[in-house]
Amino acid sequence: MDYGCMTGKFIPKDHVGTAGDFYTKEIFKGILKDGCWDQFPRPKYKDGTPAHTISYNHGMCSYDLTKGESPLVTLRPIAVKASIGELLWIYQDASNDLEVLKNKYNVTWWDEWDIGNRKIGSVYGETVRCHHLVERLLNGMIKDPDGRRHKICLWQESDFELPHGLKPCAYETHFNIRHGKNGIDYLDMSLKQRSSDFATAGCINQTQYLVFQHLIARHLGLTPGRFTWFYDNIQIYDRHIEQVKEMLGRESVDCMPVIELNEEKKDFYDFEPSDIKIVNYPLQEIKSKNPQLQFPLGI
Repeated sequence: MDYGCMTGKFIPKDHVGTAGDFYTKEIFKGILKDGCWDQFPRPKYKDGTPAHTISYNHGMCSYDLTKGESPLVTLRPIAVKASIGELLWIYQDASNDLEVLKNKYNVTWWDEWDIGNRKIGSVYGETVRCHHLVERLLNGMIKDPDGRRHKICLWQESDFELPHGLKPCAYETHFNIRHGKNGIDYLDMSLKQRSSDFATAGCINQTQYLVFQHLIARHLGLTPGRFTWFYDNIQIYDRHIEQVKEMLGRESVDCMPVIELNEEKKDFYDFEPSDIKIVNYPLQEIKSKNPQLQFPLGI
């Protein structure tokens, strides 16, 4: 099944580029055509101007990993290493410390949400740590592999009563083991996201959680199967519209990115960024053909 995005379209068999390229263009076109402008935005740009968005409610992108489908895009270069570092910071380090994120993974894009003492407060990695979310997931799936309750949820109302910065955008993952008719046991995973600044981070969020799926699958001795991303609200900021139009006019680079993990490692907590590689993603060719674009953040 190749159903993938909010438009309900199928990926054409003659499509050049990744599944992510196809879905990205369909989402961009859908928002520009049918999106709704907000009236009272909370975010502001650095200069204090209200950061308005045009958005669309409810949709999904789904990828069959056994067919090489990937959310990575070639319409602009994607900071793959940084996105993997952020994922490990949240779920492996279970940290809210911006110095750890900077010194260990060279990622600084969370600095805008520093609430003091180089922390982002009681959210994301701090929620993972306080509620033992990864340990409970892994133990639960080992004890009850066919269960339908294997979930990590970062949306914890009690945590929000404590000082914090940004509430989780990508906030819930759900895992199911599927026994394939071919004798292979697959791990299927879905990601729920309440809000997606799609031009800036839509691809990044999907890609890093796809890595998360691979790491959990390796820990459990399973094969990654299907990855599905559900969003509640997907938006384009007013200062991103020209960049979006530029991406719509670009041609994809023909490739099939694949995640490869260090074969010698199994335990989720043993993996380092150098153990996680994305191959068949020709970054230099992408940079040459479809150079990076700037997307001002709404904070």
